[in-house]
Amino acid sequence: MNAHHLRLVGRSTVLPHTSCPRPVIPPKTACSGCGVSACSLPIGLDSPDVSHLDALVVQRFKVKKGAALFRTGDPLRSLYTVRTGSFKTGIVSVDGREQVTGFQLSGDMLGLDAISDDAHACTAVALEDSEVCPIHFAHLESLARNLPSLQHNLTRLLSREIVQDHTLLMLMGNMSSDERLAAFLLNLSQRFSSRGYSARHFVLKMRREEIGSYLGLRLETICRGIAHLRDQGLAQIVGRNVTILDLEGLKRLVAGCRRPI
Repeated sequence: MNAHHLRLVGRSTVLPHTSCPRPVIPPKTACSGCGVSACSLPIGLDSPDVSHLDALVVQRFKVKKGAALFRTGDPLRSLYTVRTGSFKTGIVSVDGREQVTGFQLSGDMLGLDAISDDAHACTAVALEDSEVCPIHFAHLESLARNLPSLQHNLTRLLSREIVQDHTLLMLMGNMSSDERLAAFLLNLSQRFSSRGYSARHFVLKMRREEIGSYLGLRLETICRGIAHLRDQGLAQIVGRNVTILDLEGLKRLVAGCRRPI
């Protein structure tokens, strides 16, 4: 990639709409001072251990809305912590249809899918202008051998991926369309709350078609579900703006199907 396609802005590398990450050497970024560290890999690490992790983060990338961070089949080079913005992950069938498999917010980690086979099993696309911190996986793996606390955190993140897969299977198999939508909104509410944002007011960065793909529902079913939740006084969605009107009511709607996400 030449200088016309890749440039530095402040402390970060900018990825244009059609590009994938390419290594450069911008100024360092410290995990210890990051506002999303409580949600990501450094959680619970002592200051000396975090300083070792700092040494692995030599750059961060800006990813433009609609650009792919990595694609299915790309070799595993790095794991990525979402510093700002949001992503969707998905796979594309042979006939070109997309199946969305997840949505990642600030503090979430991308790339864990590639650890088993050393290649990415899905494609990650930015839902908005975003920024990620890449951590070279081979270096991370080497460091984790000497830092049990870091190895524990990496194992915890892998376990979370398994739980999320089980959650999606539960959504697809045991819930009605309204329950799936309610569970999806609860998931976002809890994740925003854990990051210090409002649990009752937030903005959807994904399109309704993408929500439908994730939940296994058609677009018209999503639209009907939104109307049903509004009519029941549970939630109101205007455009992409969500207002949770009755948080406990949403929880009751999905009670009996599974525990809240």
